[in-house]
Amino acid sequence: MTTRILPAVGDPDAARAIVTLLSQLPAAEPAAPVPDATTLLDALARLAADSIDELPEVVLVHERIGPVPALELIREVALRFPAVGVVLVSSDAGPGLFSAAMDSGARGLIGLPLSYEELAARVQAAAQWSVGVRRHLGRGAAADVFTGPGGRVVTVTGAKGGVGTTFTAVQFALAAAASGRRTALVDLDLQAGDVGSYLDVQFRRSIADLAGIQDISPRVLQDAVYEDASGLALLLAPADGERGEEVDDRAARHIIAALRSRYELVVVDCGTQVTGANAAAVEMADVAVLVTTPDVVAVRAAKRMVRMWERLQVRKAEDTAMVVNRWSKHTEIQPALIEKITKTRATRTPVPAAFKELQAVVDAGRVQDLDNRSTVKQALWTLAGELGLLSTPDPTPTTATTPSASLAVRASGPVARLRRGREG
Repeated sequence: MTTRILPAVGDPDAARAIVTLLSQLPAAEPAAPVPDATTLLDALARLAADSIDELPEVVLVHERIGPVPALELIREVALRFPAVGVVLVSSDAGPGLFSAAMDSGARGLIGLPLSYEELAARVQAAAQWSVGVRRHLGRGAAADVFTGPGGRVVTVTGAKGGVGTTFTAVQFALAAAASGRRTALVDLDLQAGDVGSYLDVQFRRSIADLAGIQDISPRVLQDAVYEDASGLALLLAPADGERGEEVDDRAARHIIAALRSRYELVVVDCGTQVTGANAAAVEMADVAVLVTTPDVVAVRAAKRMVRMWERLQVRKAEDTAMVVNRWSKHTEIQPALIEKITKTRATRTPVPAAFKELQAVVDAGRVQDLDNRSTVKQALWTLAGELGLLSTPDPTPTTATTPSASLAVRASGPVARLRRGREG
């Protein structure tokens, strides 16, 4: 039997050494190494989309792979592609790391520098395990595991409080569900989450109940998720804000990986504060949205948020989609200026200032009942299509008139204040 091996090694010299040694193994078929975690997951997802049999039997993960830490990457591969045997390659081969690697789902640990005998033994053991799992899956006996390439993750973050972050996240999720996508909505505003209040939902479980679980099976996930009548699967913030401390960056990665393996789209409301959990979510996201309003304070807060993400190496400004909420043609600060100040990508469709349309459903906690004629709903659902969150064309019958991104900006008033503060 030929053993297909995919090395994930960021360092070119280490990659050449590993591939050279792998090519000497009997019946081994090493693939070209992938340089980072994102490329590895994308490659496995493409192969799994065709058939589970297209996946390599063994994946070697080097200890210095990035941007996701090696153990977190192993956990995600093991969760999303359970028929792949993952082996960690590390200079630390002690019992502490061995135990942590096994807890993450690895099938073996190889110490550096590599030796032929140890590499052959670990690869063979992982390959045999992989073949056994695939045989088991082929008989349909493992229907209760995560399989497949997984869905997309979109995070929605507010520049500051009160800019419409939660409302935007809820409408994105409702639009995706209406288009036919199986959608999960996660409230990662851990101390002040209001997703449940917006949708008139009370549920005893929350994301904090998943924080300490190492193996989040579909059944465990199902117990924590509320299936709403709107078609959304809701994972709510804890009712007691202090429990939010239980959800750290590692737990957030683990939970979001489990959700994306179960749903076509995962919308995450990250609130307005940078924590380890929501920073991890933004880093993992396929689409990261930052919501602001066209006023001086909010735009400065948006610039501050983007700079913080860049300093923490969470997200580059140019990889962030900026949504301008409460826009009007009389607004002095236009999307083009916000894009220039924050260095982000302003979306084509700003959201109009029309709170009177929303007040009744917001006060009732039933934003899912917002009339289709609402210009705010039309704009947000159009935005969902623009961001690629829908499986079909925009489901709204009409769309709000949207301004050109190059609309002129008057130089007086708050615009001048913003320009003076650009370098601050």
